[in-house]
Amino acid sequence: MPTVRYQNGDTVMGRWPGSNLFYEVKVLSYDPTELLYTVIYKDGTELELNEQDIKNASGFRQRSRSRSRSPSRRRSRSRSPGRTTRRSSSRTAAAVATAAITETTRRENASSSRREIRMKEVMEVRLTPHVSRPKENNGSNHEKSEHNDTNQNTEAKPEPEKNQSRYNLRRRKDDKPLDPAPQEEEVKQTVAPPTTSRAPLDFGGRIGAYLWLLFLPSWVLFVILQVNLKDPSLLNFPPPLPPLKAFWDPKALALVLLWVLFQALLYLLPVGKLSEGMPLRSGERLKYRTNGFFAIVVSGVAVAAAVHQGVDLAYIHSHFLQLATASFLVSLLLSVYLYARSRHTPTPQRALGGNSGSLMYDFFKGRELNPRIRNFDLKFFCEMRPGLIGWCVINAALAVAEMRVQGLSSPSPAMLLVNAFQLLYVVDGLWNEEAILTTMDLMHDGFGFMLAFGDLVWVPFTYTLQAYYLVEHPNALAPPALLAIVTLKLLGFYIFRKSNSQKNSFRRNPADASLANMKSIPTATGKSLLVSGWWGVVRHPNYLGDLIMALAWSLPCGFSHLLPWYYMIYFIILLVHRDARDTSDCRRKYGSAWEEYCRAVPYRIIPGVY
Repeated sequence: MPTVRYQNGDTVMGRWPGSNLFYEVKVLSYDPTELLYTVIYKDGTELELNEQDIKNASGFRQRSRSRSRSPSRRRSRSRSPGRTTRRSSSRTAAAVATAAITETTRRENASSSRREIRMKEVMEVRLTPHVSRPKENNGSNHEKSEHNDTNQNTEAKPEPEKNQSRYNLRRRKDDKPLDPAPQEEEVKQTVAPPTTSRAPLDFGGRIGAYLWLLFLPSWVLFVILQVNLKDPSLLNFPPPLPPLKAFWDPKALALVLLWVLFQALLYLLPVGKLSEGMPLRSGERLKYRTNGFFAIVVSGVAVAAAVHQGVDLAYIHSHFLQLATASFLVSLLLSVYLYARSRHTPTPQRALGGNSGSLMYDFFKGRELNPRIRNFDLKFFCEMRPGLIGWCVINAALAVAEMRVQGLSSPSPAMLLVNAFQLLYVVDGLWNEEAILTTMDLMHDGFGFMLAFGDLVWVPFTYTLQAYYLVEHPNALAPPALLAIVTLKLLGFYIFRKSNSQKNSFRRNPADASLANMKSIPTATGKSLLVSGWWGVVRHPNYLGDLIMALAWSLPCGFSHLLPWYYMIYFIILLVHRDARDTSDCRRKYGSAWEEYCRAVPYRIIPGVY
């Protein structure tokens, strides 16, 4: 059985990638499958090194002293055959001493110059980006449509290098302190049977996964039933539960499947550009067909043509519950398929946060990072297509239902604002679809029930709650109120779009000429933290823009009931929780650089407040 030369907790000397320099490191763990040691440097950087790039600390110091103070070299200077052994005069001795000092100074200057050159070369080393442990996803889902990244960390494009396959920058596999393993002096310890590399569990761990699996469908059911009440006040909680037959309609299931297949066809068409994703742990960069704007335009034309042919769009309102049930069934079957196929997925293709060994937790979080059927990326497709575009179609159907229920010749101003605001949000996301490739959902999270349910059920059937509320509970808006709400929306959208564009551009190409005046803080991982533009105002300016837009979505519904403000309340909780996790994760990952960033940008989301 193979042996482990260095144990957890050992202090050794580790080579810095791309150089011949060794620094003191601490061994965190050993991967018997890849034969790599995970070590941590004094500045907090964690790397994976081969055994030949690690040396024993005591032996290394002895060899270093022998090079600089070699006895043979001292003898050769004092007892050279060419030198006389008689005592020199004081003048000669002074001359010799002066020459020796001059020679020593010259050697030290040359040595210092070489060290500076080496350090410059080390500082220019580009490390292969490694996907860190997933940071967040709201249990409900869904940060995908906001394009919110976990933080404003920037990532330079990797450059080819000879040692690329030997080094990976990686988060530690377990955030809990590792106690040094007891060492036997006479023999090396043997490797224990390989165990699954696991990241800390999110959302309450194994028990939490069961609770989320029950809570998410129950919450969607609650908001649908509650908003259908004539008085949707929370004082009327709980809403009466309809008979079981009210949940099922074969036509609704057929429509959901037809919609998903139609969006899949649009995704597969050779229209739009092929965009590269961020580097995976293996260094591979997957390609994605980013033609979302094309898809929503064609979808709009198709829906308009169907209405022209006599299709009753108000069916969506009258069968909202049945459509939600059918979508839940589709997401559940997709999740089962994803979990089943992930059991045969190679380890490098799995998400770090979805391999806990618990069936229900892994089913909930997702085990495979980028499940694909040939070139059809299931996660990317579900993130941006059926649910997101379906959100807009449902809103349009609810506007038609409002005209019918309220006897109007056109949708009310409040309904028009909600439809226009949310349509702009979705169209902007699809126009800038490439930006989602740098977000947490695509880079870190596995594709399981959490994302599948969020994409196909949570987004289209809860984000449409304001429009659904206005069908039965109209709210008149005066012209000044309309103007104020529109202004608020445009302000939030401007902050959201500008901050996300800055982040995405800096992450993909920090050397872009348009970013020449941007300031950043370098980290030991080879990444940088952006501290200019909107990212110098607060740590998450895109969250700030999102919150302002969420406020503009809710204001048209008035203040009669709390239910249409659900999205605003939910979003505040989500972003505050996500920011707290981001801060904790970045502090571990970037160490002193993150502390410097927090001092430079003290406010998290709202300037001067939070």
